[in-house]
Amino acid sequence: MKMFKAIAFFSLATAILTSACSTSKTAKSNHLSNYSPVSKDLYDTIARLDAVFFNAFNTRNFDKLKILLSDNLEFYHDLGGVTNYNQNIEAFKKTFESDRKVRRELVESSLEVYPIKDYGAVETGIHRFYATEKGEQEKLSSEAKFVQVWQKKDGEWKITRIISYGHQEYLK
Repeated sequence: MKMFKAIAFFSLATAILTSACSTSKTAKSNHLSNYSPVSKDLYDTIARLDAVFFNAFNTRNFDKLKILLSDNLEFYHDLGGVTNYNQNIEAFKKTFESDRKVRRELVESSLEVYPIKDYGAVETGIHRFYATEKGEQEKLSSEAKFVQVWQKKDGEWKITRIISYGHQEYLK
Protein backbone atom coordinates (compact mmCIF):
# COMPACT_ATOMS: atom_id res chain seq x y z
CA MET A 1 0.00 0.00 0.00
CA LYS A 2 2.87 2.39 0.85
CA MET A 3 4.43 1.65 -2.53
CA PHE A 4 1.15 2.42 -4.31
CA LYS A 5 0.81 5.76 -2.45
CA ALA A 6 4.40 6.69 -3.30
CA ILE A 7 3.88 5.89 -7.00
CA ALA A 8 0.57 7.76 -7.03
CA PHE A 9 2.15 10.80 -5.35
CA PHE A 10 5.12 10.75 -7.74
CA SER A 11 2.80 10.44 -10.77
CA LEU A 12 0.63 13.32 -9.56
CA ALA A 13 3.64 15.53 -8.82
CA THR A 14 5.12 14.76 -12.25
CA ALA A 15 1.83 15.58 -13.97
CA ILE A 16 1.51 18.89 -12.12
CA LEU A 17 5.11 19.91 -12.86
CA THR A 18 4.83 18.89 -16.50
CA SER A 19 1.60 20.84 -16.86
CA ALA A 20 3.05 23.92 -15.16
CA CYS A 21 6.19 23.85 -17.29
CA SER A 22 4.34 23.34 -20.56
CA THR A 23 1.85 26.09 -19.69
CA SER A 24 4.57 28.67 -19.06
CA LYS A 25 6.44 27.57 -22.17
CA THR A 26 3.28 27.86 -24.24
CA ALA A 27 2.52 31.31 -22.87
CA LYS A 28 6.02 32.48 -23.67
CA SER A 29 6.10 31.03 -27.16
CA ASN A 30 2.63 32.43 -27.90
CA HIS A 31 3.89 35.89 -26.99
CA LEU A 32 6.92 35.48 -29.21
CA SER A 33 4.99 33.97 -32.09
CA ASN A 34 2.47 36.83 -31.97
CA TYR A 35 5.20 39.42 -32.58
CA SER A 36 5.34 40.69 -36.11
CA PRO A 37 7.59 43.61 -37.05
CA VAL A 38 5.85 46.82 -38.03
CA SER A 39 8.58 47.22 -40.65
CA LYS A 40 10.62 44.27 -41.86
CA ASP A 41 13.30 46.66 -43.18
CA LEU A 42 13.59 48.41 -39.80
CA TYR A 43 13.69 45.07 -37.98
CA ASP A 44 16.44 43.78 -40.29
CA THR A 45 18.44 47.01 -39.88
CA ILE A 46 18.32 46.97 -36.08
CA ALA A 47 18.96 43.20 -35.92
CA ARG A 48 22.03 43.72 -38.11
CA LEU A 49 23.21 46.66 -35.97
CA ASP A 50 22.70 44.62 -32.80
CA ALA A 51 24.82 41.85 -34.31
CA VAL A 52 27.55 44.32 -35.34
CA PHE A 53 27.56 45.96 -31.90
CA PHE A 54 27.81 42.72 -29.98
CA ASN A 55 30.25 41.15 -32.43
CA ALA A 56 32.48 44.13 -31.67
CA PHE A 57 31.91 43.47 -27.96
CA ASN A 58 32.61 39.74 -28.29
CA THR A 59 35.79 40.29 -30.33
CA ARG A 60 36.92 43.25 -28.19
CA ASN A 61 36.88 45.59 -31.19
CA PHE A 62 36.77 48.84 -29.22
CA ASP A 63 36.77 51.18 -32.25
CA LYS A 64 33.84 49.40 -33.94
CA LEU A 65 31.85 49.29 -30.70
CA LYS A 66 32.47 52.95 -29.90
CA ILE A 67 31.09 54.28 -33.20
CA LEU A 68 27.67 52.76 -32.47
CA LEU A 69 27.30 54.63 -29.16
CA SER A 70 25.95 58.17 -28.99
CA ASP A 71 27.95 60.77 -27.04
CA ASN A 72 24.84 61.33 -24.92
CA LEU A 73 24.44 57.62 -24.07
CA GLU A 74 22.67 56.75 -20.83
CA PHE A 75 22.87 53.17 -19.56
CA TYR A 76 20.40 52.04 -16.91
CA HIS A 77 21.40 48.78 -15.22
CA ASP A 78 19.22 47.30 -12.49
CA LEU A 79 22.24 46.07 -10.52
CA GLY A 80 24.81 48.71 -11.48
CA GLY A 81 22.84 51.96 -11.59
CA VAL A 82 22.98 54.68 -14.22
CA THR A 83 26.10 55.46 -16.24
CA ASN A 84 26.94 57.85 -19.07
CA TYR A 85 28.95 57.60 -22.27
CA ASN A 86 32.37 58.26 -20.71
CA GLN A 87 31.77 55.80 -17.86
CA ASN A 88 30.74 53.12 -20.35
CA ILE A 89 33.73 53.74 -22.59
CA GLU A 90 36.02 53.28 -19.58
CA ALA A 91 34.14 50.13 -18.52
CA PHE A 92 34.48 48.65 -22.03
CA LYS A 93 38.23 49.43 -22.04
CA LYS A 94 38.70 47.65 -18.69
CA THR A 95 36.60 44.70 -19.81
CA PHE A 96 38.57 44.34 -23.04
CA GLU A 97 41.92 44.56 -21.20
CA SER A 98 40.91 41.92 -18.65
CA ASP A 99 42.05 38.30 -18.76
CA ARG A 100 38.38 37.34 -18.28
CA LYS A 101 36.67 37.07 -21.66
CA VAL A 102 32.98 37.91 -21.83
CA ARG A 103 30.71 36.94 -24.71
CA ARG A 104 27.13 38.08 -25.33
CA GLU A 105 24.54 35.93 -27.07
CA LEU A 106 21.07 37.05 -28.11
CA VAL A 107 18.33 34.62 -27.10
CA GLU A 108 16.88 33.35 -30.36
CA SER A 109 13.43 34.72 -31.20
CA SER A 110 13.44 37.25 -28.34
CA LEU A 111 14.32 40.28 -30.47
CA GLU A 112 11.56 42.81 -31.13
CA VAL A 113 11.93 46.16 -32.89
CA TYR A 114 9.48 49.06 -32.98
CA PRO A 115 9.78 52.42 -34.74
CA ILE A 116 9.96 55.70 -32.83
CA LYS A 117 8.48 58.42 -35.01
CA ASP A 118 10.99 61.03 -36.19
CA TYR A 119 13.73 59.50 -34.04
CA GLY A 120 14.63 55.89 -34.75
CA ALA A 121 13.71 52.62 -33.10
CA VAL A 122 13.44 50.74 -29.84
CA GLU A 123 14.85 47.23 -29.61
CA THR A 124 13.94 44.75 -26.89
CA GLY A 125 15.08 41.24 -26.19
CA ILE A 126 16.80 38.82 -23.88
CA HIS A 127 20.50 38.15 -23.89
CA ARG A 128 22.94 35.88 -22.11
CA PHE A 129 26.51 36.58 -21.15
CA TYR A 130 29.18 33.92 -20.90
CA ALA A 131 32.50 34.30 -19.09
CA THR A 132 35.78 32.52 -19.64
CA GLU A 133 38.40 32.80 -16.93
CA LYS A 134 42.02 32.26 -17.96
CA GLY A 135 42.64 28.53 -18.39
CA GLU A 136 38.99 27.58 -17.80
CA GLN A 137 35.96 26.63 -19.88
CA GLU A 138 33.34 29.20 -20.82
CA LYS A 139 30.43 29.38 -18.33
CA LEU A 140 27.03 31.04 -18.43
CA SER A 141 27.44 34.19 -16.35
CA SER A 142 24.08 35.96 -16.54
CA GLU A 143 20.86 36.47 -18.44
CA ALA A 144 18.85 39.68 -18.65
CA LYS A 145 16.19 41.54 -20.55
CA PHE A 146 17.29 44.63 -22.43
CA VAL A 147 15.99 47.70 -24.21
CA GLN A 148 18.12 49.72 -26.61
CA VAL A 149 16.97 52.98 -28.12
CA TRP A 150 18.51 53.69 -31.50
CA GLN A 151 18.58 57.16 -33.06
CA LYS A 152 19.01 57.67 -36.79
CA LYS A 153 20.69 61.03 -37.32
CA ASP A 154 22.33 62.20 -40.52
CA GLY A 155 21.94 58.70 -41.93
CA GLU A 156 23.79 57.02 -39.05
CA TRP A 157 22.34 54.81 -36.33
CA LYS A 158 23.58 55.15 -32.75
CA ILE A 159 22.46 53.79 -29.41
CA THR A 160 21.31 56.60 -27.12
CA ARG A 161 19.77 54.61 -24.25
CA ILE A 162 20.32 51.12 -22.88
CA ILE A 163 18.24 49.52 -20.16
CA SER A 164 19.36 46.17 -18.79
CA TYR A 165 17.15 44.57 -16.16
CA GLY A 166 15.81 41.36 -14.67
CA HIS A 167 19.28 39.91 -14.28
CA GLN A 168 19.75 36.30 -13.35
CA GLU A 169 23.33 36.00 -12.10
CA TYR A 170 24.89 32.53 -12.35
CA LEU A 171 28.51 33.22 -11.34
CA LYS A 172 29.59 34.85 -8.13
